[in-house]
Amino acid sequence: MITRDEAFNLLQQHVKAENMIKHSLASEAVLRALAQHLNENIEEWGITGLLHDIDVEITNADPKTHGPYAENLLRGKISDEMLDAIVMHNEQATGKERHTKLQHALAAGETITGLITATTLVYPDKKLASVKTKSVTKRMKQKAFAASVKRENIMECDKLEIPLNKFAELALTAMRSVSEQLGL
Repeated sequence: MITRDEAFNLLQQHVKAENMIKHSLASEAVLRALAQHLNENIEEWGITGLLHDIDVEITNADPKTHGPYAENLLRGKISDEMLDAIVMHNEQATGKERHTKLQHALAAGETITGLITATTLVYPDKKLASVKTKSVTKRMKQKAFAASVKRENIMECDKLEIPLNKFAELALTAMRSVSEQLGL
């Protein structure tokens, strides 16, 4: 399996947009925190979060090809379980339902980063340190807020047996740990 540094270099070869790199770093942090909480492989889960959108610019985020295209880029570099989760994070492209712990963790974890980022940006100082867990969970209920964020993906935290409040707290804390890299 590739190292974290090799994974980051590979990501930078395929993803040029600064905000997508930040999203990948946020997703990595959240997946690492989830792995630690669930006693899973922290390195594998973190790299899965980091690389999940490696094909987003190549596919122009096309819901029919984004995810599966990544398989071509990553086969042989990461475990089959990691590769499967990356392919399945965009369930529209596969026509299948997620069923593994890592698939649910990636779908929920990478999605909540968008809600947390949007919540942060409405705070006067635009800093993750100021955001409260309650603000994130309140925004979950406001469908017009960050409307493109798929709340049903975030709610896959239930499949991990992590209540939404705890999941939001875990994700927020994880993102704070990389706030400098995220510019938040």
